[in-house]
Amino acid sequence: MVCLGNICRSPLAEGILKSKLPNDRFSVDSAGTAAYHIGNSPDKRSIAVAAQNGIDISDQKARKFSQDDFNCFDKIFVMDHGNLDNIRQMALTPDNFNKVALLLGEDEVPDPYYGDENCFMKVFVLIDRACDKLSEELKKIES
Repeated sequence: MVCLGNICRSPLAEGILKSKLPNDRFSVDSAGTAAYHIGNSPDKRSIAVAAQNGIDISDQKARKFSQDDFNCFDKIFVMDHGNLDNIRQMALTPDNFNKVALLLGEDEVPDPYYGDENCFMKVFVLIDRACDKLSEELKKIES
């Protein structure tokens, strides 16, 4: 799961998807395309909205997406078109390029950073719905 700074959307997406998949069969992580917040915890509003929904993301630490991520993960989901372009530009092979997709299909997950708690709740709902569908697809593939 990838967003810009790895403190708002992608930590939520990581936590939400992890909560829907068996951890013995799937590895879920998140990263940012920028190095603004490396080592920082998620935004307190992301932590709060996750906790309100029974998910603890407080132990996550922001990191920057790297070339190694293409080798470590089968699928890479990004939150918006800007980050999609950034990650695809890093892809060195067609296989790596094809691993990258928007989490919401053609739509973007809006960045709630400059918004209030309601913006974070709206983002949580969007990501949660997308992760419901994604988890069902992934479980079918793994069966």
